[in-house]
Amino acid sequence: MKRIVFCLCLMVEVQIAGLSQNVVKPATTGFDAVQANIAYGKIDTITYESKTVGVNRRALVYTPPGFSRQKKYPVLYLLHGIGGDEREWLNGGKPQVIMDNLYAESKAEPMIIVLPNGRAMKDDRAIGNIMAPDKVAAFATFEQDLLNDLIPYIEKNYPAKTDRESRAIAGLSMGGGQSLNFGLGNLDKFAWVGGFSSAPNTKQPPELLPDPEAAKSKLKLLFILCGASDGLIYNSKRTHDYLLEKSVPHIYYIEPGVHDFKVWKDGLFMFSQLIFKPVDQATFPEYLKMSVPPTVNANGNSGISRNRAATNDYKPSNTTQLGKQYPQVNAERQVRVSIAAPEAKLVQLDIGGKKYDLKKDSTGVWMGESSPQDEGFHYYQLNIDGANVPDPGSLYFYGAGRWGSGIEIPAHDKEFYELKNVAHGQLSEKIYFSKITGSWRRCYVYTPAGYEREINKKYPVLYLQHGSGENETGWPVQGKANLILDNLIAERQAVPMIVVMDNGYAVKTPGQSTSDFTAVFPFEEVLLKEIIPMIDSGFRTINQPNYRAMAGLSMGANQTIQITIRNLDKFAYIGAFSGTSNYPKTEAINPATFMNGAFNNGKALNNQIKLFWLGAGTKEPNPFPASIAAFKNMLDQTGVKHIDYISEGTAHEWLTWRRCLRQFASLLFKEN
Repeated sequence: MKRIVFCLCLMVEVQIAGLSQNVVKPATTGFDAVQANIAYGKIDTITYESKTVGVNRRALVYTPPGFSRQKKYPVLYLLHGIGGDEREWLNGGKPQVIMDNLYAESKAEPMIIVLPNGRAMKDDRAIGNIMAPDKVAAFATFEQDLLNDLIPYIEKNYPAKTDRESRAIAGLSMGGGQSLNFGLGNLDKFAWVGGFSSAPNTKQPPELLPDPEAAKSKLKLLFILCGASDGLIYNSKRTHDYLLEKSVPHIYYIEPGVHDFKVWKDGLFMFSQLIFKPVDQATFPEYLKMSVPPTVNANGNSGISRNRAATNDYKPSNTTQLGKQYPQVNAERQVRVSIAAPEAKLVQLDIGGKKYDLKKDSTGVWMGESSPQDEGFHYYQLNIDGANVPDPGSLYFYGAGRWGSGIEIPAHDKEFYELKNVAHGQLSEKIYFSKITGSWRRCYVYTPAGYEREINKKYPVLYLQHGSGENETGWPVQGKANLILDNLIAERQAVPMIVVMDNGYAVKTPGQSTSDFTAVFPFEEVLLKEIIPMIDSGFRTINQPNYRAMAGLSMGANQTIQITIRNLDKFAYIGAFSGTSNYPKTEAINPATFMNGAFNNGKALNNQIKLFWLGAGTKEPNPFPASIAAFKNMLDQTGVKHIDYISEGTAHEWLTWRRCLRQFASLLFKEN
């Protein structure tokens, strides 16, 4: 009998130990990389009737590996930021990859994840002025859409558990504010709430949580995470301070980083391991102990209490010349340069539209840093006593109408354009004589892996154009087009294709400056009469419009739309990155007269165009947002089908265009 009692006690102890919750550590390298030989979940697009908005709305739904309709699952509602939509997490955060990897290690409870569009209005696209009052108000309206329309749809059409303890909500930035507002405001609906880098839409603490006692009894977990260098950290801090004052248990974790997906992916990684499990509130203080000191003060001013270790971790960029120490970049995305100029009186770093004074030491070497720069590739130069010169430590790139310096600020999502251990295609230089321009010209041609071996196989072709002040080297060098295609094809996310990158400046007049915008117009004639015939005769192409695409950035986007719409007998796929054919005009477009009425018959265009794709960054400078919005409004007016993409946190720059190419190329030639 004593032996039986002892065994029962031991079993109870084991069960209790199994239920206790360990501290979840931040993500390590590879947590968001696709792993071979594991089970994968599935992402579907759903359409649900929104009585709140008065239209049918879309959302994405992730179901875990081994999903069965014979089993009931808890549900996490995962919200995007102000510049995104239902695809933002998918495009920048890879939630399906993160969750697949966690399930492979048995670290998360199987759950359904719903990714809705948190902008609850009839036109819920992230276009035009995303800060317009009606669009901001739509994020608040989403509370009713979520509670009254989306949740009922999910619980009717999926095997979802319907009790509050099986329902979680979390989000990033604007979505983080929504999650705190909606979750804490509806404790009868949600027991698990997470805010990642919550934006200023977060309610003031007394309004956010007017009844702390109710929160203590009903909340299973309140999780608040932010980057130490995020200018919006004060929103998270004030909420945390109020919760401490009211003794409401919660996790508050500050990690190195800024307002980007590097932080938000880690938020999902940690939060998803904690939810729908027994909670040990005794572990909550450990997360604060793991946190790093904020490099932004409580008022959101950067650099006030900067972490010295973070600012001194400068390393050479991958655009720094071999054997050189400068330029360098640190974790806060600051750029440091150095140059020996003992006779100079003033030396400045010119980057991102600003100039930064350098300081000279006793040996005549000048050194200095910039403020934090956006992720991605940036052209820059040094100014020495009024003369603009390239940095001798940097590799040189052609942009802004000159050969000059460039620097790469590592992006949180850089893996999609990194050099990986996958099968690589060939990038070849093709030199040809143009009878139209009376000059020698050059293009670069990418052929996918296997092109040389599979000699009987033919391929579709993408003609990919650079922007103003750049040339045919832009996409293969700054744009990393070949690596993007290599990685997409290796992951079976894109059809193997040939990519042709030519110079968009076609000059007929000897001595005409290639910076003259009128020089781009003869390019249409060169492309149609010389480049395409040359590629079709010299490479194994499929010479049909359904197997030919064209895309370009900025000036190249303008060229693309002009050329393809006038030649739909040759192109069925159109991509415009950060530009449209009405640039720089921002006024409403009359489709009856615009481009000689080319867009007036939307139905006819839809029958000819397989894909019309438009992309831009959330930080594009004027006049691009208004110009692109006017073009999209015209397409909507005439019924021309198109896909819109928004690159979060990027401007008129190469990271925007790399992301655009990735998204656009993944959709090409799949309907054939």
